[in-house]
Amino acid sequence: MSQLQSKTPIEIESMRQGGKILAETLIWLQEEKIKPGISTHEIDIYTREFFDKKKVESVFLGYHGFTGVICVSLNDAVIHGVPNTNTIVQEGDIVSLDCGLRYQGLVVDSAISFGMGELPEKSRLLLERTKKSLHKAIKAVKAGATTGDIGYAVESYINQFGYGLVKDYAGHGVGHSLHEEPNIPNYGRLGTGVKLISGLTIAIEPMINIGSDDIFTDADDGWTVYTDDGSLSAHFEHTVLVTDNGAEILTQL
Repeated sequence: MSQLQSKTPIEIESMRQGGKILAETLIWLQEEKIKPGISTHEIDIYTREFFDKKKVESVFLGYHGFTGVICVSLNDAVIHGVPNTNTIVQEGDIVSLDCGLRYQGLVVDSAISFGMGELPEKSRLLLERTKKSLHKAIKAVKAGATTGDIGYAVESYINQFGYGLVKDYAGHGVGHSLHEEPNIPNYGRLGTGVKLISGLTIAIEPMINIGSDDIFTDADDGWTVYTDDGSLSAHFEHTVLVTDNGAEILTQL
């Protein structure tokens, strides 16, 4: 494994500023633009326009051939939903947005999930608990802690609900590029894995299914990851800075 790299104070400040723009983007999409009847392609167009206005660069567009600037995943789509004209947001859907941008040369990455209108109780609880698992993971972060500590925080909380915890995808280092060391699974044992250092920037992103943890990738678009049993899924992600005393969330207002 390559050596972990701390970010400089100047780089961290760029990530703070970029992170605020990314948080603003996702909140704007959720609160102002996404309504029943909108296509995921239209969501992508809005995101491009917002990025242009803010003078930031998408890191998703063209990534291994990805055709959008944002991933939009609905209901049983876990992650990597490709924006298209045929996928329409409906009342009662779970909508997951995952987006990354480059600002002043530094990359930040974040995801949110939310309900479209009124949701059944099981959907509402899935969203609430997945978001809480992210914040439990963030509380486990500080210099000297390990990636296993982060994974344990997610897994030990989520297991009590009988949910499926997606293990085939993980969080990651981020900053100079979209995916850096270390890999950060959403499961693990305390004290195991890679030891975190002050100044490291990482993206933590639990992906939780109501049903099984089994998933598959759409054969047609080659990207969208679905739950194998068709159950609902939720995804939350923040880019955070590791400090001696804990974590600073960079992708929030």
